[in-house]
Amino acid sequence: MSHQPHSEKKISADTSFRLRSTEISRIEGFSDAVLAFAVTLLIISLEVPTTFNELLEKMHGFAAFAISFAMLFWVWFNHYTFCRRYGLENSTTAWLTAAMLFVVLFYVYPLKFLFTWLVIIYSGGNPVTHLEDGSIVRMVGVGQNVTLMIVYGIGFVAVFTVFFFLYRHAYKRRGELELNELEILLTKGSIQSYIILICIGMLSLLIAAIGRTNLASFLSGITYALIGPAMAIHGAIMGKKKRTLLKKMSNKK
Repeated sequence: MSHQPHSEKKISADTSFRLRSTEISRIEGFSDAVLAFAVTLLIISLEVPTTFNELLEKMHGFAAFAISFAMLFWVWFNHYTFCRRYGLENSTTAWLTAAMLFVVLFYVYPLKFLFTWLVIIYSGGNPVTHLEDGSIVRMVGVGQNVTLMIVYGIGFVAVFTVFFFLYRHAYKRRGELELNELEILLTKGSIQSYIILICIGMLSLLIAAIGRTNLASFLSGITYALIGPAMAIHGAIMGKKKRTLLKKMSNKK
């Protein structure tokens, strides 16, 4: 572990959490490289169009790339925040990070495929693909949309389960890390937020697995819309707890 002495720890931008690592560790450097490679895999599938009609068709791919990139950035930023806050460099952190990176790399193409398909459908396009032999087939066959949502759900749950264990690991070492009351509260809040994401992913999986219909596939996808309001409510609750604790800590001075 390579975090700074208590008196030298820097304050994060929101002044709520002291940064125990200000330099890129080997674990963080490796994760940055792997996630950069994952973004490269997204780009490789993009080809330069030769006609305007091809350009319009490729725009579906660009939109799917943007969504996939945003999700990879979300994963990267969560890991970056964890590394900066806790500065943990041990076998548990390394193995959990490796598990997260494995899932990300495995799901790069399914992620891009799913959002390409969805963008085409909701933009009114025809979700078909041209094979090398000249034949035209649907991107997703009858009943395969449910399987696709199950595959996506498994990856979603797996990634945030890893983050849950990373933050739980940090919480268990709160004494060694010298977390103060506010930092402990924020760490608990992070753990709770990942539990919320995992539960939403599991609900989506359950709907798709039990329903096995087009409606089930649609409802499975819509389930992820719960993330916004659920996280907003959790954020409001945590914000109230934070203000109460800050007031209590201020009165002690």
